[in-house]
Amino acid sequence: MNPFFDSFWRAVAYCLHPRVIALSFLPLIIMVALALGLGYFFWEPAIDSVRVWLESSQLMTSMFNWLQGAGAGGLKAMVAPLLVIFALTPVIVLFSLLLVATLMGPALSALVAQRRFPALERKHGGSLPRSIAWSVGSTLLALAALIVSLPLWLVPPLILILPPLIWGWLTYRVMAYDALSEHASREERREIFRRHRPWLLGIGVLAGFLGAAPSIVWASGALFAAVFFVFLVPVAIWIYTLVFAFASLWFAHYCLSALQALRAEPLVEAPGTPAPTPSPPPLGLPDDASITPVP
Repeated sequence: MNPFFDSFWRAVAYCLHPRVIALSFLPLIIMVALALGLGYFFWEPAIDSVRVWLESSQLMTSMFNWLQGAGAGGLKAMVAPLLVIFALTPVIVLFSLLLVATLMGPALSALVAQRRFPALERKHGGSLPRSIAWSVGSTLLALAALIVSLPLWLVPPLILILPPLIWGWLTYRVMAYDALSEHASREERREIFRRHRPWLLGIGVLAGFLGAAPSIVWASGALFAAVFFVFLVPVAIWIYTLVFAFASLWFAHYCLSALQALRAEPLVEAPGTPAPTPSPPPLGLPDDASITPVP
């Protein structure tokens, strides 16, 4: 079976493992505490600020008047919460990704290695400081890409394509590095990235599209009532956590399988390497001489 699909089904099965489910609650607890704490202090002021900005906009005022005339004036109260939610979603996604990569990634990779690749040698090509530096650098690049691409989000098809692509690239960079940091050397990691970059990016992009699912939960909370939104915050964050945990397992299965296949390849001499010269025969004997015992 193609390693892409094989690692996918294995990751789905591992998501039902009790250890994976237990680990998913640690980022959830941290994110829920952070989200509820910030929401308690800043949710209403943020909505009020957005409403003031909308009311000061001539274009938005004209649109609201048109909605009022069409009998849909109630939608005006939903615009500000939805805008705040859409602004907060990338931040929640980013922190969920980093928390899963930091708190769950090493444990999930160790679980996959222990159960499926117990004989795979650990070459420790990465370390915690390098992993943090790699994640921070990749995150800054992704944020820069998001900011630069913001004008393109006004084009309807691109808003459905660009954010998942950027999150997918970030997911691939962070989680593929963490999956290989313990077992692969630096040279092996670079070689796997070079050979499998399209497949790894595909895993990250699919995870990015899956990560868009909790946005529906956020939006539904704003559409029904604020009280439901408070209860739906933990649900949405847990979905984010499970999506990134699934992505981490998918990367772990794929990357460690690719590493095992790489090490199983026969060594190939570099082109231009001179062939080894045969050892000269012993002195005093021709090449095909045989020693005859003396009677």
